[in-house]
Amino acid sequence: MAISDSSGEKSPRGSNEKVVGNPNSDVEVGPDTGLERTLSSRHLQFIAVGATIGTGLFLGTGSALSKAGPVSLLIAFVFMGSVVYSVMTSLGEMAAFIPVAGSFTAYATRFIDPTLGFSMGWLYWFSWSITFALELTAAGLIIQFWTPLSVGIWIAIFWTVFTALNYLPVRWFGEIEMWFSMIKVITIIGFIIFSICINAGVGQEGYIGFKYWQHPGPFQEYVVEGATGKFVGFWAVLVTAGFSYQGTELVGVGAGETANPRKAIPEAIRWTFWGIFGLFVSTIFFVGINIPANADGLDSGKTDASASPLVLIAVRAGVSVLPHILNAVLLTAVLSAANSNVYSSSRLLVALAEEGLAPAFMKKTNRLGTPYWSVACCSVLGLLSFLNLSSGGTVVFNWLLNISATSAFITWALISVCHLRFRKILKAQNVQLGELPYLAPMFPYLTWYGLFFNTLITLTSGFTAFIRWDTSDFFSAYVSLILFVVLYVVHKLVYRTKIVPVDQVDLSRGRVHEY
Repeated sequence: MAISDSSGEKSPRGSNEKVVGNPNSDVEVGPDTGLERTLSSRHLQFIAVGATIGTGLFLGTGSALSKAGPVSLLIAFVFMGSVVYSVMTSLGEMAAFIPVAGSFTAYATRFIDPTLGFSMGWLYWFSWSITFALELTAAGLIIQFWTPLSVGIWIAIFWTVFTALNYLPVRWFGEIEMWFSMIKVITIIGFIIFSICINAGVGQEGYIGFKYWQHPGPFQEYVVEGATGKFVGFWAVLVTAGFSYQGTELVGVGAGETANPRKAIPEAIRWTFWGIFGLFVSTIFFVGINIPANADGLDSGKTDASASPLVLIAVRAGVSVLPHILNAVLLTAVLSAANSNVYSSSRLLVALAEEGLAPAFMKKTNRLGTPYWSVACCSVLGLLSFLNLSSGGTVVFNWLLNISATSAFITWALISVCHLRFRKILKAQNVQLGELPYLAPMFPYLTWYGLFFNTLITLTSGFTAFIRWDTSDFFSAYVSLILFVVLYVVHKLVYRTKIVPVDQVDLSRGRVHEY
C-alpha cells in the first residue's frame, strides 16, 4: 500500500520503488537499500550501551549531586528511567513489526506527515553528528591527564580511526562496539563492589553507612532557598538524568541491519533498558551514600578523571591509583560513544534518504553493505571539534552543541506520538494485534505517560533562566526546540505536505513476514 500525494502538494519522496521479497529472508527490504542484516540482539544492545554510558554518568553526576543532593538525584534517575521505559516499549513494538534503518524517523514520515519526519530526522541527525565532535574533543582533554600534547593531535588521530572503523562491515563494527562497551559495564560493576566495601568501612573514613543522607542531607537547595529550592534542584537534575539516558533509543536505529528482527529487537529492547537502568540507578545510589553533596571537587567543571565522583570516592578512601585506571575507562567510554555516534547518524541519513527527505545518493552502499556517502558526511562534522582549539571557535562550538541538548526529549515525545498513531493505523487497516512480534504493555496509558513528561521536560528544560533571567541560558536550553520548529515550518511551506490518512499508510515496505 502506498501513500498517495494530494494534488496540491509537492512530493518529498525521492522514489516509490516496489518492495521485493527475498525468499531466503524473513524480512522484505527495498532492492536499493543495500544494508546487510548481520547485527544480532547483543550487537544492538551494546551499540545503545556504548552511546548511553559515557561522560554523563562518569562526570556529570558530580555536579548533579551538588545541586540536588543524593535522594533527589536517585529519584530523578528512577523516575526518568520509567519515562524512557515507556518510549522503549513503544519503539520496540513498531521496530519489530517494521524494522527499517533509522526506524522512528521513517515512522514519523510514513505514519503521520513527511514534514514531521523531516524536522525530527534532521534535528536528531545533527544532534548525534555534532556529539561526535564533542567526544573527539573530550578524548583529547582526557588524555591531557597524562600528557601535555595538543588536543588537536588526538582529535586528528581519533577522527581518522573512527571514520575508518565505520567503513568496516557492520558485523565487525558491532563486535568492536561490544568490546568497548563491556569495559564500561565491567567498570561500573567493579565500582559497585568497591563502593560496598568502602561503605562498610574498608577505607580511611571507616564505616560510612547513610550518614551523608543525614548531613548535609538528602535534598539540597538550588537557585532559591527553602522547599522551593529543593524542588528546583530535583527538576534541574531530572533534566540531567534525561540527558544521561540519551542513546537508549539507538536500538531502533540499527533495526534495518538486524538479523531475525522479530526476535532480536524485542530482546534488545528489554535487555538494553533494564541493563542501563540497573547500572545507572546502582551507580547513583552508591555515589550518593559514599560522598557528601557538598564535597570539594564535585562541581569543578573539569573534564578528566579528577572531576568524577567515582574517583573522588576512591581518593577519600585512600586509593590513589584509581584516578589513572578510571581515566583510562573514561577514555574508552568516550571513544565508544564516538564510534556509536558515526554509526547512528549515518543510518539516520540512510533513513532520511529512503523516505526522500535527503539526497538519494546518501543510501548508496559499497560491497560490504556500508553507506559510504552517509558515513563520510557524518564524519566530516567531527572536524568541527577543531573549533575548540581557539577561544572564539569554542563559543561557536558550544552553541552548536546546545542543539543536541534537548533533541532527545523531542525525539522521545515524537516516538510516543508515532506509537499512538501506529495503533490507529492498525485498527483502520484491520491488522490484528496478534500479528505483532512484540506488544507494548499498558497501552495507551504508558505511551501517554511518556509523551506527557517528555513534552513537559522539553518545555521546562531551561526553567532556571526564568527564575533569574539569563538570555544566554534561555537560548542554550531552547535552541534545539527553536530549530525543530524552524525545520518544520520551512519544510511545510515549501512542500505543503498533509497528514497521511490512516487507511493510506504504507505498512508493507520493510515489514517483517514469517515464512
